[in-house]
Amino acid sequence: MLILLPPSEGKTAPRRGAPLDLEALYLPALAEAREAVIDTLVEVSARDDATRLLKVSPGLADVVRANTGLRTAPAARAAQIYTGVLYDALDVASLDSAARRRAARRILVFSALLGPIRLTDRIPAYRLSGSVTLPGLGPLASYWRSRLQDAIDPRGLVIDCRSSAYAAMWQPPSGRHLPVRVFREAGGERTVVSHMAKHTRGLVARALCEDAADPRRPGDLVELLGAYFASHEVATAAGAPVDVRVELGEGTVDVITS
Repeated sequence: MLILLPPSEGKTAPRRGAPLDLEALYLPALAEAREAVIDTLVEVSARDDATRLLKVSPGLADVVRANTGLRTAPAARAAQIYTGVLYDALDVASLDSAARRRAARRILVFSALLGPIRLTDRIPAYRLSGSVTLPGLGPLASYWRSRLQDAIDPRGLVIDCRSSAYAAMWQPPSGRHLPVRVFREAGGERTVVSHMAKHTRGLVARALCEDAADPRRPGDLVELLGAYFASHEVATAAGAPVDVRVELGEGTVDVITS
C-alpha cells in the first residue's frame, strides 16, 4: 500500500541540524533533478519579483528570502517540518512505534522542491508550491511528471490524498489508484469541502498507519476505514464532533461527514 500526501504550505524550520543530503533521500536517482529545482529556486528567491513568481503575498517576502539559504539550512525529518491541518490530524508523533514504522514505509509526500519523499527523509523548511512555474524549468507539476512516471512502482493499492497541484506530479497505475474524496452531507445534499477535507485525509492516513492490515481490494480498504471511523471519536479541526462513513465510489474512496 502507498498513501500519497501533499506537503503543507506552512513548515517548521529546525534550529539546528546537518543540511540537506540529496543522496540520502527516497529515490536518490532523482538527485540531479532535485539539484536543478533547488538551484533555480535559490536564484528566483533572491529576485525583486520573487513573491510574484512564487505566487505568495508580499507579506511573505522574508519566508521567500529564506529559500536562498536552502543549501546550508538545517534539515530535519519531513514529519517534523510539515505542519498544518492534514499533518495535525495525522499526528505522527503520537503513533505507537509499529504505526510510525508503517507511516515511514507507506507514506509518500509529493514535494514541489524534491519530488516524492518519505516522512523520515531529512529536509529543510522551504517555500515552493506545486502550482508554480520556475524560469527555465517550466511548470513544476510537468517537470516532476516527466521524471516520475517510471520511477515509482507500487505493489498494492495507492490511496491518493493529494490536492490537484500535487496529484498532477505522478499518476498511479489504473486499477490501483484510489483518490480520497471528502464530502459534507446535510439535508440529503452532498457538498465538497476544502479545509475539512485536509483534516479528514490526515485521519485517513493515520487510520491506514495504525492498522497493520494491507488491503489488496478497494472493498477491503473501505471496510477497514469504515470500521476505524465507527470505533474512533472524530472531530473537525476546530474540535466539533462529526459522524463519518466511508463508501466506494467509481474508482474513489468517498468519505462523507455529517
